This record gives sequence, structure tokens and C-alpha cells, in this order.
Amino acid sequence: MNEVFEELRAAAHSVWHRKWLALAIAWGVCILGWLMVAMIPNSYESEARIYVQLDDVFSKQIGITGDGERDINRVRQTLSSSVNLEKVIRSTKLGEGITNKRAMDNAIETLTKNVTVKSEENNLFELTAKVGHSDLSDSENAALAQDVIQKLIDIFREENIAGDRGDVAETLVFLDQQLEARKRDLETAEQQRLAFEAQNPELIGGSEAMSAKLQGLRSEVRGVDADLAAAQSALAAINGQLAGTPRTLNTPGEAGGARGALAQVRGQLSSAQARGLTDSHPDIIALKRQVSSLERQAASEGPNAGGTPNPAHSSMVSIRAEREANVQSLVARKAALQSELSSLTANQANEPAAAAEANRISRDYDVLRKSYDDLLKDREQLKLRGEAANERSSFRFEVIDPPTTPRVPVAPNRPLLLIKVLLAGIGAGVGGAFALGQLRSTFATTSKLQRSIGLPVLGAISTSLTDAARELKRKRMRKFTAGAAGLAGLAVILLVVEFVQRGMVA
Repeated sequence: MNEVFEELRAAAHSVWHRKWLALAIAWGVCILGWLMVAMIPNSYESEARIYVQLDDVFSKQIGITGDGERDINRVRQTLSSSVNLEKVIRSTKLGEGITNKRAMDNAIETLTKNVTVKSEENNLFELTAKVGHSDLSDSENAALAQDVIQKLIDIFREENIAGDRGDVAETLVFLDQQLEARKRDLETAEQQRLAFEAQNPELIGGSEAMSAKLQGLRSEVRGVDADLAAAQSALAAINGQLAGTPRTLNTPGEAGGARGALAQVRGQLSSAQARGLTDSHPDIIALKRQVSSLERQAASEGPNAGGTPNPAHSSMVSIRAEREANVQSLVARKAALQSELSSLTANQANEPAAAAEANRISRDYDVLRKSYDDLLKDREQLKLRGEAANERSSFRFEVIDPPTTPRVPVAPNRPLLLIKVLLAGIGAGVGGAFALGQLRSTFATTSKLQRSIGLPVLGAISTSLTDAARELKRKRMRKFTAGAAGLAGLAVILLVVEFVQRGMVA
């Protein structure tokens, strides 16, 4: 601890011994630093808040709503776009002295860095512009910052009130052109499809339609097989019942037996023909079969055969004939379906190129049709939106807080810089005096001399001054104090001047 104290005391003695050098360095650094601070122009910042509503209640009711995030980004990009910033530059003092494109690009790049657009909420935006030109006064920079924000607001309002309707009209023209082109392509594809289907009617709809048709035929064949199995089962059942039922009931006379049943069936046949049933009707066919069967039975009966026809047997015979006709009809239907199924399968297997062509034509037509329908739907929605915008604009623009008039510069913080320069000058002076003391082989204390030479130091002789020397030393001390006080006083004066200038701007 004593060594540290000795080192500090030695450093302080070295600096104090060269105090004039330290004061000179401090003055030089401070003057140079304050000049650099004075050359930095003040930057003034103006702020404004605007409210932008892009969709209203009417737009939501008719189902035309935009993407909120996309609309917010569009507003932000529109406000800070290069085109709008160029308009701002040309309409304000920022455009003075700009004679070529390179200078304009540099001005736009600088203004882009100094203009910020922040989205506080979904529809609330904060605009900030910072301006600081060395060739303008503080009051002119403050007014220019406010003017930049006001120009941005005016340009944004004009572009969105008139620009949205113009965009809708241009988009409608573009969609009409696209619809006309799609319509011609669709008509050409439809003519190709009709010509191909006329040459290959079995391939209408392409391979997908053929597959669907084959699947339908197979399903229908399975249904007919099920119905045929049920009909055959029913026919077998009625045949079993008919085998166990007697044809006639034992009654005397000619009314019974096959002759009686024959007469009865002939009566039923005459009655059915009288009702208008044709020979191809299943009932007529069944009755004629019964007549033929009964005629053979009546011929085999003797002349004295008798008995009354059994009504249950006659009814079962009619039912059997009906079920036999149903079975034959299902067999014929199954054969027709099998023939059609075989024909489609053969066409699909024998003409793969034609099937592929049919599939391609059908696919191209469907794609063009869908594209045309989508474009037509988009055009109608956009047309409705344009009509709604003409009747009641969905754009609502309101300035919540007008551009502020800056009173105090936001940069640089000149008072803080002045103080920092003063501290830097004092530090530079102290550091310079200490460094010079380190370069010279002198010792401020006896202990330091003893550590350096490694020998004991018996004593030290203090300086003895005459009265004239003391007076001279006091004069020099007063001059040094005046120089140091002058440095501090100059710093205070610069601070006062800075605050006075700020007050003049306000």
C-alpha cells in the first residue's frame, strides 16, 4: 500500500512539476475539440401520427377484405418509397443544388436513413424525419424537418385517394385481356375434344371416364348376378312347391282333370287378351305355356277322366311361368352387360394411344376451364370492389398528431460533448506531463531513488528560495491559476451560448 501511495505521490509531483505543459496541452486539445463540436450541425426531428383504415364495414359485408399484414407493409413502403422521397426532396429545400442523378440518389439515400415509419397498431403509424444540414441554420433545419413530414403525408393522401381506383381500372383491363385469351384457348380445346369424341365415341371423357364406366358396368353385372341368383332360387322354390301340389281335385264329370284346368286357363288367356295384353307380355307367354302343357295332359287323359282343377296348382303354375320369364330376362341382361364390358376392355387394351390422347385432351380442357372460371370469378370480385370504391371509398386517412415543430435538436448532444472535450483536454494534459516525466531520469522522492539504485539514501536537500524567487513563483502560480480558470470559464461560456441558441430556436 505504501508503494502505491509513493507512486501516486511521485506521479502527482511529476505532473505538477510540468503543470505548464499540462495546461498548454489541455488548452490545445480543448480548443481543437470544441472547434470540431462547433462544426457538427444540429439535427432536428419532427414527428407525426396518422391513422389509415383500408377496409370498412361495407367491404366486409360484401366479402372483400384484404390481408392486414400486407396492407400495413404496403402503407409503410409507400410512405418511405424512393419515388415519394424524391418528390419530397424536389418540393423542399433539400432539392436545392441537386443538378444530376447521382446527387439525387445520394440525397434519397440520406433521407431514407433519416425517415422512419413505425406501426404502433394495426392502422396507426408514426412518421419521424430527422434533418441536419450544415449550410442551414437551426431554425431552418427545424422547419425543414416539419416540412418533410408534411410533404410525405400530402403525397400519401393524394396517391391513395386517386391511385386505388386507377389500379382497379388497370387491373380490370388486364383481366379482360387474359379472359379473352383464355376464351380462345378454351374454344380451341373444346373443338379438339368434340372432334376426337366424334371419331372415338367409346373414349368420351378420357381414361378416367372409361375407368368410371368400366367400374359402373362391373357393379351393374354384380347386381344382375345377385338378382339372377335370387330369381333362380325363387324358381327352384316354386318348382318344389308345385311338385307337391296335385293338379286336380277328385270330382265326377268332365269339369275336372286337365280338361277342366285347360278350359280355365284358356278363359284366363282370353281375358288377358281382351285387356289388350300383347303376345310378348310375360303373362300371355306364361298362359300360352300353360295351355300347351294342359293340352298335352288332356290328350293323355282318358275319355272318362274327371276331377276338378286344383286352383292352388294353377296359381303355382302361373307363378312359375312368371319366375321363369324373370330368370330369362336377367340372363339376357347379364349377357348384354358382359358384351359391353368386354368391348370396353378390348378398346382400352387395343388402343392405348387413343386412350392416352383422350385423357390428355380431357385434362387440358379441364385445366383451361378451371383457369377461365377462376379468372372470371376474380374479375367479378374486383369489379364489385371497384364499384364499391366508387360509391364509398374504403380508404380512410386521418392525421392524429400533425407534424411537430422541433424546439430542441436531437443530435448532437452538444453540452455533453463540450464537457467531454474539457475532460479529455485535462486528461491529455495530465497524461502528457506524466509521460514526459517518465522519459527523463529524475526522481520525485528519495524512496524511488533508493529503489532504483539499490543503495541507501542518507537524505535530501530541499529548495531554498529568496524573496525575489518566491514573488516570481507566486506570479507564475497566479498566471497558471488564471490559465486553468480561463479554460474552465471558456467551457462555461460555450455551454451558455449553446443553451441561448437553443432558446432562440424555440
